[in-house]
Amino acid sequence: MKTYYTIVLFSLLSFNTISATDYHVGPGQPLANISEVPWDALQAGDKIYIHWKSTPYYEKWVINAQGTAQNRIEIIGVSGPSGQKPIIDGNGAVTPTYLNYWNEVRGLIKIGGSSVPSDGLPSYITIENLELRSVRPAYTFTTDNGQTDTYASNAASIYIEKGEHIIIRDCIIHDSGNGIFIGANNGQTKDILIANNYIYDNGIVGSIFEHNTYTEALGITYEYNRFGPLRAGANGNNLKDRSAGLVVRYNWIESGNRQLDLVESGTSALYNDPSYSTTYVYGNILIEPNGAGNSQIIHYGGDNGTTSQYRKGDFYFYNNTVISTRNSNTTLARLSTQDETMHSFNNIIYTSNNGSSMAMINGDGTLNSHHNWIKTNWVDSHSGSGLGTVNDLGNNLTGSEPLFVDFNTQDFNLQDTSLLIDAGSAIPSVHLPDHDVLNEYVMHTNSVAKQVVNTLDIGAFENLSALSVTDFSQERILLYPNPSTSLVFLKNIEPNTIKSIAFYSVSGQLVLTSTDTAIDVRAMASGIYFVKVNALDRQAIFRFIKQ
Repeated sequence: MKTYYTIVLFSLLSFNTISATDYHVGPGQPLANISEVPWDALQAGDKIYIHWKSTPYYEKWVINAQGTAQNRIEIIGVSGPSGQKPIIDGNGAVTPTYLNYWNEVRGLIKIGGSSVPSDGLPSYITIENLELRSVRPAYTFTTDNGQTDTYASNAASIYIEKGEHIIIRDCIIHDSGNGIFIGANNGQTKDILIANNYIYDNGIVGSIFEHNTYTEALGITYEYNRFGPLRAGANGNNLKDRSAGLVVRYNWIESGNRQLDLVESGTSALYNDPSYSTTYVYGNILIEPNGAGNSQIIHYGGDNGTTSQYRKGDFYFYNNTVISTRNSNTTLARLSTQDETMHSFNNIIYTSNNGSSMAMINGDGTLNSHHNWIKTNWVDSHSGSGLGTVNDLGNNLTGSEPLFVDFNTQDFNLQDTSLLIDAGSAIPSVHLPDHDVLNEYVMHTNSVAKQVVNTLDIGAFENLSALSVTDFSQERILLYPNPSTSLVFLKNIEPNTIKSIAFYSVSGQLVLTSTDTAIDVRAMASGIYFVKVNALDRQAIFRFIKQ
């Protein structure tokens, strides 16, 4: 009997080991077209590598398969020689005839909802390093039965009808009705990560109903994404969400009717979930350009009129940098009812207009404010109606300028002399460890670990002046250009005096050494580094950004 069980176990383990397959698509690869991938027969651990080519892939498909936590199903773009992502273009895309799925008009890559593959709950799926584009009514495609059809207005580059444990990472998503659309499907859609993507130029001209992203799920996190403006003339929001358990952290979100539209779910499995009434937004850069639709940067609560389903509860908003360049009024947040409470701390809330043009709330709800920097003469509200309250809990700062490094180039790091340095509040223990501010956004779609020198600074970026320079000579050593993509140089130091030059990651790992005043950094990954120069007569430490 022992031998029998050993043979069975060995057979099962062998089957699990050999079942996963790597599929390579593209020029010179075993598969020339994406349609040759057996989308109707994917197994846990399968990886589909779509290699860059000089022309787009005009193909569309559905994914309805189950991976596991240890063996995800991954669709991975393989970059070209200059870092180009493979392009999947919806304009003229063709669906494989062996697939059969509904709502073809809704998406370029669809997850869930099909007859072939047989319908189920897709799980543990990753889509990574692709450029996805051109899915809106101006464009047509060929269906799985060979007919020509036109995309719906609410079509998306990635349309998740249902699925769990899904990752969308490091993609460029543009020129569609919705960049990403995710449906709750009665609560089946859960555990979604949207990370390191560049999402822009989506929406429908003249319509308020399509957005850069439009999502509804049980447990969803946005991080390290760059959200650019919607299509010119489109009136949708940048990030619109109806989820429970929403976390928006370390993103760059610029323009849109509103930067964040966080409203109610219509799905009881979500609005009855304990996580529904707690929302986190931290470490983001939110930018309101002049003339960019609604003057409210954030809407929190609901928009369908059924107030019993509104988010209510607690909206935690901290360590964000909020910028408005409107030449008229700006409002930080519209809270839908008296049952919504916003907890605002450690934020920079800056307008290039006069301070009285910046209001905290629209009229309803409660905003509790402490340890923020807000331009002098800010007001509670521009609205004469509503019962809302702004509670000043202390330690808020005001002034004319936060002292950004370079406002014109959107470098919102703090100058060494800024009063915002070490002026933040510690993150309350109730939010730890899951919602500590551990990282920072790096232009663009990158991140770096936050280095807190003393206490938290106000805003999304931590000043590192305590680590910047220790130089005891009359001529200060200079490191330039900073940032750089290729070469950096040291000035005001004699090469024969250099003992060592060391580049360290923010985690303390030594990544590069030199003794030359011209240093090639092309092999280094993008991010923030500390450069320690050790010379015969002096030392210097710099904060360096590799782009």
